[in-house]
Amino acid sequence: MEITEVRIFLKEGQDKKLKAYATLTFDKVFVVRNVKVIEGNKGLFVAMPSRRLKDSCPKCGFKNVMRSKYCNQCGTSLPIVEAKPMNPAEDALRQSEHKDIAHPITAEFREYIQNKVLQSYDEEKKTGTSPRPVTSNAEPYVSSRASRAVEEDNDIEL
Repeated sequence: MEITEVRIFLKEGQDKKLKAYATLTFDKVFVVRNVKVIEGNKGLFVAMPSRRLKDSCPKCGFKNVMRSKYCNQCGTSLPIVEAKPMNPAEDALRQSEHKDIAHPITAEFREYIQNKVLQSYDEEKKTGTSPRPVTSNAEPYVSSRASRAVEEDNDIEL
């Protein structure tokens, strides 16, 4: 499996640790969005797309984002989860609130993805231009209408 395209979307704003989002295309037929480039304590790293875990309200059963104070359905106060002190263990707590949607199985493939994304991130920072989508017939399995819909969908969810 080969990464055939990496698109980098630089992030500007208040969140100083999140540097960019990336969209990866594998073998010109499969896309993974919302890969994050993050500035960590030891430098830049790549985080795979994830979703926030949810907990059920004890009163109505509505699924709320973990560590919410009130239920978004009935307004009931939710049980308080103990806050951990600021230390490396907090990173583990934060990670336990999210679950990867897609991730590499082997360390070698994770390293391959990280190298490709960080290389593209460095190029994007230098030039300030993202690679343009391939418009040839290189994607025979995608209709042009579906391709346009994918290109126009640039909603990025945190």
